[in-house]
Amino acid sequence: MGVLNLLGRRMAHFLAQPRRRQMRPSTSDPALLARTLRRGDVLLVEGNSRFATAIKYLTQSTWSHAALYIGEEPLHEGGRPQPMLIDVDVEQGVRRIPLSEFAHQHTRICRPQGLAPMVVEQLVAFMRARLGYSYDLKNVFDLARYLIRQPPVPGNMRRRLIALGSGEPTKAICSTLLAQAFESIRYPILPEIETVLEQAGGREQRLEILHIRNYSLYTPRDFDVSPFFDVIKPRLQSGFDYLALQWSEDGTP
Repeated sequence: MGVLNLLGRRMAHFLAQPRRRQMRPSTSDPALLARTLRRGDVLLVEGNSRFATAIKYLTQSTWSHAALYIGEEPLHEGGRPQPMLIDVDVEQGVRRIPLSEFAHQHTRICRPQGLAPMVVEQLVAFMRARLGYSYDLKNVFDLARYLIRQPPVPGNMRRRLIALGSGEPTKAICSTLLAQAFESIRYPILPEIETVLEQAGGREQRLEILHIRNYSLYTPRDFDVSPFFDVIKPRLQSGFDYLALQWSEDGTP
C-alpha cells in the first residue's frame, strides 16, 4: 500500500500541473466576483490542468472543479480577512483557499435558493469539519487512464466511470463532497423525480417525489444545470447597461 500511495501522490502532482502556462483573462473582474459571491454559493472553475482535462472529457462540460464560498476570513491567524472558499485539491485534499487562487480562471457562480442563514451555517460547518481530508487517490488512477488514451466512451457511461473512488470516509472528491454537504441539509441538486398521482378531495393531484441520487455520481457540471441553483453573473448583477459601453471606432480591440 505504501508503494501505491507514493505512486498515487506522484501521479496527482503530475495531473495537477497546468497544460498552458500563459495567464488568461478571468470571466469576471476579481473584485467584482468577490462582491457578488454570497456565503453558501458554489463556485465552478474551468481549470487548465491535466486533471481538469480528464474531468471535462468525462463530463462533457466546461467545468472541472467546484468549491463552496464561506465568506471573508483570514487565511492564517492574524492575517487580514479575504474572500475564502473550501475545496478539494488533488494534492492537498480538503482545504481553505483564497478566492484569488482562481483570479485567472473562467468561473461561474451557482446559488442555492431559500436557505436561511442558520442552514447556510450548517452547510459551511459540514465542509469545515472535513478540512484535512485527503483526496481519493484511487480516483487519480481512474482518471489518469483518459490522459494516456481517451477511449470512445458512450456519454451515458461517463458519469459512472467518474464515480470510482474508494469510498473511504476520510477521502474526498470536490463535487462529491459538495453533494454530501447539500444532502446533509436536504437541498436538491439533480435528484431523481418520481411523479405520483394521488386522489384528494375527489380530485386527482400530481405529486413529485424527490429521490436523492448517490453523491458519488455528482460532477461539477450538475450544479450548473441544476434547476435548483441560480446562475449568477457578476456583470449583470452590478447594473449592466449595454448603452454605456464604449466601442472602438474601427471595430478592433
